Amino acid sequence: QVQLVESGGGAVQAGGSLTLACAAPSYIHGNTYRGWFRQATGKSREGVAVIAYGGNVIYADSVKGRFTISKNNANNMVYLQMNSLKPEDTGMYYCAAGSALSLMATWFNYWGQGTQVTVSS
Repeated sequence: QVQLVESGGGAVQAGGSLTLACAAPSYIHGNTYRGWFRQATGKSREGVAVIAYGGNVIYADSVKGRFTISKNNANNMVYLQMNSLKPEDTGMYYCAAGSALSLMATWFNYWGQGTQVTVSS
């Protein structure tokens, strides 16, 4: 199975910004839902943001107003702009592709291996 590839993670101080990117092969069509999930050490994976084919988006309450998900159909890339980062945003961030505009991970079939985001203060 072809997997997605994330990039852009790193270490940043509280209040800073990072932009994550997710590359996907053409096998992942434009009508596939694209999302970002994260997992902190010792916690379960949680949905962060998902974008639909037509551009509709959903966000976790904890990131709404701070994070923005977007996509570029020309290169099949998906991005997550993260502003005003907090220490609680620390975790491994995963890109995913699936079949619903949902923050539930069970709807997603394709996954990247993750990129680490660490927010310190």
